[in-house]
Amino acid sequence: MNWTALVWPLLILAMVVGVYAQFKVKAAVRKYSQAPLSSGLSGAQVAHEILERAGIHDVSVEGIDSYLGDHYDPTKKRLCLSPAIFQGRSVAAAGIAAHECGHAIQHARAYAPLQLRMMVVPATMFASQLLPFVIIGGLFFNIFGLIMLGIAVYSMITLFQLITLPVEYNASSRAKEILQQHGLVSRQEAAGVNEVLNAAALTYVAALISAIANLLMLLARARR
Repeated sequence: MNWTALVWPLLILAMVVGVYAQFKVKAAVRKYSQAPLSSGLSGAQVAHEILERAGIHDVSVEGIDSYLGDHYDPTKKRLCLSPAIFQGRSVAAAGIAAHECGHAIQHARAYAPLQLRMMVVPATMFASQLLPFVIIGGLFFNIFGLIMLGIAVYSMITLFQLITLPVEYNASSRAKEILQQHGLVSRQEAAGVNEVLNAAALTYVAALISAIANLLMLLARARR
C-alpha cells in the first residue's frame, strides 16, 4: 500500500481542522462568556450541583490558573476549572464545567473507554517524551532505528487519540443532557452550550488525524 500518498492530504487536513477548531473554540468561548446564565450560577456552582445530583460526593471542584486548562483528574478525583469557568456565570462556564463533570460521572460509572484511557496514559506520556528523538532522528535524518521507534511512539499516540474521541464526545453528550434535564440552562442557552462543546470536540479530531498522518509517514520511510 502506498502510505506516502495519504500522508500529505492527512497532514493538511489535520492542520486545517486544527486551526479551524482553535478558531471556533476561542470564538465560541468568547461569545458565550458574554452571555449571562439565567440561573446566575457560577461554573463552580454548576459543577457542584451536577455532582450532587449524580450522587458523587468524593470529587473536589478546584480553581486553577490556566486559560482553557479545564480538566478532570481521575487520579486525584479533582475537577479543575480555569478562573473564567470557575468564577464565570455564563453559558460558556456552565457548558465547560458540565463537560468536566461528564468525565467525573464516567469515572464513577466505570465508563469503559475512560478506564482504558486511564490505563494507557502512562505509556502515552512516556511515548510523548521520545518525540524529539523521533522527529530529529527519524523524520529529518532517516535513522532506521529511530524510524522504528517513531512507529511505536506514534502507534501509542494514535491509540490514545482514538480512545479519547468517544471519551470526550460522551462527556459532552452527558453535559448537554444533564444541563437541560435539571433545568440548569434554558433551551436558548443549551444551543450556546452545544456550540462551545462541539467546537472543542473538533480539536480531538484534528489531533487524531495528525497522529495518523505522522504514523503513516514513518511507515512509508520504514518501507523505503
